[in-house]
Amino acid sequence: MNGKSVLIIYTGGTIGMMKDPETDLLKPFDFEQITNQVPELNRFAYKIDSTSFSKPIDSSNMGPSKWIELANIINKNYNDYNGFVILHGSDTMAFTASALSFMLQDLSKPIVLTGSQLPIGTIRTDGKENLITAIEIAGASNNGYPIVSEVSIYFEYQLYRGNRTTKTSTEHFHAFESYNYPKLAQAGVEIKYNYKYLRSVKSIFEKPLQVNTTLNPNVGVLKLFPGINRLQIIHFFNTPELVAVVIETFGSGNAPSDKWFKDALQSGIDAGLIIANVSQCQTGSVHQGKYETSCIFDELGVLSGNDLTTEAAVTKLMFLFGKYEEVNTIKQKFSEPICGELTL
Repeated sequence: MNGKSVLIIYTGGTIGMMKDPETDLLKPFDFEQITNQVPELNRFAYKIDSTSFSKPIDSSNMGPSKWIELANIINKNYNDYNGFVILHGSDTMAFTASALSFMLQDLSKPIVLTGSQLPIGTIRTDGKENLITAIEIAGASNNGYPIVSEVSIYFEYQLYRGNRTTKTSTEHFHAFESYNYPKLAQAGVEIKYNYKYLRSVKSIFEKPLQVNTTLNPNVGVLKLFPGINRLQIIHFFNTPELVAVVIETFGSGNAPSDKWFKDALQSGIDAGLIIANVSQCQTGSVHQGKYETSCIFDELGVLSGNDLTTEAAVTKLMFLFGKYEEVNTIKQKFSEPICGELTL
């Protein structure tokens, strides 16, 4: 042992499933017995412990209350481990990674989320490689500092910044992409880190972790489509307790130029909503005012999401509304990078 230690946190998802020989159904296995399923873990030169949610969940059931539970687990164990690996269902992994990146400020240790497309108990599983390499990344250091000091996602030989990542495939092992930010590392015979794009830890290494567990979940997502009408938008904006809306617009941030659309947006803003504009496109950025069809957003005070993913925009607003009360502060903070989620 070299004194290093990694904590595995199992939340649920495909990676932790085994087929019941009697029912042929998938069910979670006892993660305290993880080394029985992945004996390669015994060959690591550092301590590996595991913990799990009291009741593992499908990632479709993941949400703010579970993000808070995860943040509290990390906070409780932060001083006892060099890094953390979160095993998570892939469907909402990008949302969880984004949320944790905002909730855990002054983070100076690696938190690596991973999972699999096939259960770890199947012969062709991608789960073993994902888990083993995620653990190696979580324990990796250089000159006494962690190489990765942020929330990330590792999947199919690629390491991504968590709040830049989107799930793109239900069928392929290569299930994630980071379209607007380079990969943090690529695993082959060696793990090659992209140091230029990794977050530097030296300036905050001695700072205590700041954990923010107050989130406001009353954020909605409205996807524009040809044929959407005023009543649909008005009804959406009238959702009780809604505080913010992320609008997924066309192209570089465009929307219908009809008067009814502008009036509908105005009604939401007059009701106190913060509205943010992100693109439906997988790559690229919002440029409000580039075309006539996006000028109304600037006129009304709609916030540009620039190159934020929808996952990052939603969780950032939940975080900001949980932390700040002043609307102008929330607007300002939304437009500024907090933890590498945004390119100015």
